[in-house]
Amino acid sequence: MERGGQPRNVQPFSDEDASIETMSHCSGFSDPASFTEDGPEVDEEATQEDLEYKLKGFIDLTLDKSAKTRQAALESLKSAFSSKILYEFIMERRMTLTDSIERCIKKGKSEEQCAAAGLACLLCVQMGSGIESEEIFKTLGPVLKKIVCDGTASVQARQACATCLGICCFIVTDDITELYSTMECLENIFIKAYPRDRDTNGVSSTPNTVLHISALLAWTLLLTICPMNEVKKKIEMHLHKLPSMLSCDDVNMRIAAGETLALLFELARETDADFFYEDMELLTEKLRALATDGNKHRAKVDKRKQRSVFRDVLRAVEERDFPTETVKFGPERMYIDCWVKKQTYDTFKEILGSGMQYHLQSNDFLRNVFELGPPVMLDAAALKTMKISRFERHLYNSAAFKARTKARSKCRDKRADVGEFF
Repeated sequence: MERGGQPRNVQPFSDEDASIETMSHCSGFSDPASFTEDGPEVDEEATQEDLEYKLKGFIDLTLDKSAKTRQAALESLKSAFSSKILYEFIMERRMTLTDSIERCIKKGKSEEQCAAAGLACLLCVQMGSGIESEEIFKTLGPVLKKIVCDGTASVQARQACATCLGICCFIVTDDITELYSTMECLENIFIKAYPRDRDTNGVSSTPNTVLHISALLAWTLLLTICPMNEVKKKIEMHLHKLPSMLSCDDVNMRIAAGETLALLFELARETDADFFYEDMELLTEKLRALATDGNKHRAKVDKRKQRSVFRDVLRAVEERDFPTETVKFGPERMYIDCWVKKQTYDTFKEILGSGMQYHLQSNDFLRNVFELGPPVMLDAAALKTMKISRFERHLYNSAAFKARTKARSKCRDKRADVGEFF
């Protein structure tokens, strides 16, 4: 079959043959680096044509009878979407992709559902926050919510769908009722991790703990785009309950709760300069204990990770301080200097993996989220003449993000409820 024609018909294969062929066909896509062509003699047009030809084949294979074939095709599409900007290609096939993802989430088993949810995230990341993405979310949103709330579905599938629900809603929705509805769905999941007895000395992890963590982090991401009056309500509801999760015997739950607390304090002080937390002494005592935890029964790796995170959380709660991080991508630098920005960056880094740097350079949606402006296209000579000091870059980046925060506040006003009903 010549390049540029229709993908070959794979349907006549038996389940097993199709699986084997697809696995070997997909293997070259397991590493995002396989999408990068080396050497000066590369015919870019032919390379793009070849890539699109393969991707069309994978899209067809998401409808295959074999679960292994479908899952391998979903994983291959995920690798491509995370490491390349494929906006035009996806735009033409967005409804086909949406239908395939919906079918795989509804009818697939756990691993296939997880792969499909991951692909849904990347589909929205690629499409950005336009009308087309809204159509995708209108189709997939109810399906994702159903799985998240389905106690008979696997914990891993529910976890993947909770993350996907939060990310897609963050990217897509300007509808306040949809935002609140999604947050309520996620909230109903993670509040089950709160201890029922207020005097309990600790919180035991359960098989659902991973789901509670994902729901909490997805909910926290959506909180960063809520109107300020809603932010205040949520802080009042959860700020006194979240510290109980710091006693959980699962290190990832402790870290998620700690980072959420730091972000809630940051938002609380942003909405009210005189914000006062009654149990501050008890909370800082807990945070300090976690920042210096030397429990022998805990794994060394867990202790190191926990101590590092909680030193930062303690500084945020006690001193209103944030240790600035620098992210380098191509010729550019981005400074992460607040918890809202860190939460947003960490979420997309988790989804894009090693493709995060490429997307920060080239993805219009992500560049808009982090206020990076249009993609930079400069040669080495131009870069040298434009070089500025690290301190100047930091000031510029910091000012740009603060400007975005103000702009986001105006968007919150647009998205805000028409009036208070109580």
